[in-house]
Amino acid sequence: MRFVKKFYISDTHLGHERMLSMQPRPFTSIDEHDEYIVTAWNSVVGDDDIIYHLGDFAFNLSRDADRIRAIFGRLKGRKHLVIGNHDVDKKGSLHPTLSSFDWAARPEHAIRTTDGGRDLWLSHYAVRSWPSQHYGSFHFFGHSHGKLLGVGRSRDVGVDMPDVFFQPRMFNELTCAMVL
Repeated sequence: MRFVKKFYISDTHLGHERMLSMQPRPFTSIDEHDEYIVTAWNSVVGDDDIIYHLGDFAFNLSRDADRIRAIFGRLKGRKHLVIGNHDVDKKGSLHPTLSSFDWAARPEHAIRTTDGGRDLWLSHYAVRSWPSQHYGSFHFFGHSHGKLLGVGRSRDVGVDMPDVFFQPRMFNELTCAMVL
């Protein structure tokens, strides 16, 4: 059995056509965008690796359910979802399309985990205080699309970040530039 790696990413917004002009993202179509993400994801993530998606996995979940489900099935790894604002229905519950996917664990609004012995708090939204922050814990978030700087040991891991650029990244890649 090979060594299992952990990866992090946020805000893929699969199927979200308007995202191409809102951010903007460097793709000519949403199909090109989504295919790039699948290729970039699968180029680093193995079948047994763990990947934490920090929200806003997809858009148009009711209209494009079969398409998004097919993309999900093509993505390698044991996938965990931290629920983002676009991952819920109008009542605030996890969208039924996403709840039907084969996640490695039940999607949550925040997850506390470890990576290489380091404590890590994962949420879609940036927080300024998180569990064990004063004892060396890290915080990864999404949602802000690169418009909100992290503080201390926190940072945006969204696809719009230049050092993420639509590809899941490992802890050491995401923290190497942090002033600790």
